[in-house]
Amino acid sequence: MCFNRKLIIITSLAGIVSLCVAATGRATGDSHFSNLRVLPKNISSKELSGIMVDEFNDGLGVGCNFCHAEEKDSHRLDYASDAKPEKEMARMMMRMTIKINKSFFHQKHSMIGDSIQVITCTTCHRGEARPEGK
Repeated sequence: MCFNRKLIIITSLAGIVSLCVAATGRATGDSHFSNLRVLPKNISSKELSGIMVDEFNDGLGVGCNFCHAEEKDSHRLDYASDAKPEKEMARMMMRMTIKINKSFFHQKHSMIGDSIQVITCTTCHRGEARPEGK
């Protein structure tokens, strides 16, 4: 009987420790992005990648280095850097898109990357970094 009780206690403690480790990993795992000014601070890596690919890579036909500067003495990108003016322009365009969707299409919680957005980057850019005004 004593052996069963010890086994139950050890198993319970191991379960509690496992849950704590899993919860801690989730809470801090996706919050390592810095310098997010328009996108939510708690955005997941998967959501952020989707926005970058669907909205910017596809919508504007550009790669990551269009907005993101390289680190000094390296060819790696410094995603937090504001060295390139295109990054601030992208933020302004995201704010504009959100405002248009809220004002004219009554989307109360419009956010870049939402499938319910009526106006997206592609609406005007259609795969061009600098679309011609018509």
